Amino acid sequence: MRLRPRILGTALVAALAATVLGPPAPGRAAAADRFGFAYVDTPGLPATWTVLDPTRQWGSWKTAFPGLFAEGMRQAPGRYLIRFPQIGAGSRGNVHVTPVNRTGHYCEIVRWGQSGADEIVDVQCHKPGGERDDTRFTVLWTYSSGLVPTVEGSHAWLQWGPAAIVQAYNSAGGGVGVVPGGVGFYQVRLGGVGVAGTLAGDLQVTAVQPNAGPRRCKVARWGASGLDIIGYVSCFDQTGAPVNSEFTLSYHRERAVYGSFGPPKYTGYFFSAGAGQTNWNHPAGGFGFNSSAPLAPAGRYLVTYPFLTEKETHAQVTGYGSGANYCHLTQPWKLSAAPAAEVDTLCFDNTGSPAPHDFLGTFTSRE
Repeated sequence: MRLRPRILGTALVAALAATVLGPPAPGRAAAADRFGFAYVDTPGLPATWTVLDPTRQWGSWKTAFPGLFAEGMRQAPGRYLIRFPQIGAGSRGNVHVTPVNRTGHYCEIVRWGQSGADEIVDVQCHKPGGERDDTRFTVLWTYSSGLVPTVEGSHAWLQWGPAAIVQAYNSAGGGVGVVPGGVGFYQVRLGGVGVAGTLAGDLQVTAVQPNAGPRRCKVARWGASGLDIIGYVSCFDQTGAPVNSEFTLSYHRERAVYGSFGPPKYTGYFFSAGAGQTNWNHPAGGFGFNSSAPLAPAGRYLVTYPFLTEKETHAQVTGYGSGANYCHLTQPWKLSAAPAAEVDTLCFDNTGSPAPHDFLGTFTSRE
């Protein structure tokens, strides 16, 4: 049965208050403090630092160090390190990973941290069935502090550990809470980031597994309660069974996936189950301009983002709905002469076979 988004009642909000974190201290509000995104375009990277695709990477280091680039290396089958130069912030911040393949490989975050002045993200990928194996993927790291006026959009994120929130951020100053609701199932509340009376924005979720065991996490369903966003995260092992897992979750409304806006103004997101203000494209004029068309085989979709083709670009995808199905990218996105960004998205069942499924996607240029 498909789980649809809905407006949620106050009883659930009260229940979720059990693990709420308070608002951040006021500070710089308009943009992410530090961020980096990249695309690992060569699964068989050498075991030495190698510059990643320069057309699909950018970061806050570029202001002071324009000649530096994000780099990657392969450590073992499916195991990669990504280095974002000169923006190290330790284990703070939020990370997302989206595989890029047609074979059902999936990836999780192992850890992230600082080396010298750089931020290092450790990623492990698996083939269907759980064996560690190489694949292409996109990766994003971002860290924010301070408040943002809600009329300028919103951004929130959290890292869930073995039994509690490790860290969290909310640009609206509201609480962030998580309540486990059974094996591999979690209720998340992001206070004050939404729009009253409608579902708005975009969610992204990535599994975190410090021992590099196979894990996948997704959005089971989501909804709104007043200005709060309520999300349900479900996680699975390689057999498709629910399993407790660490994870990262982020939310962005009328901002880029890494939390900034103006720049970038060439940014948007798309929810395939379609509800409220969850299809947004800034240069196109607001809501409802992005689209999705089915492709063969069943479970493959071409998502088109008009006008989002300026400079270096980035995409993330998260599966949405019940069960162990999952979604990611099939190939590097194309920038057409329309102009438009064409993001080829494919969903899978637990065996790695293509299968119809809903998803949340987001796309941004660096400008």
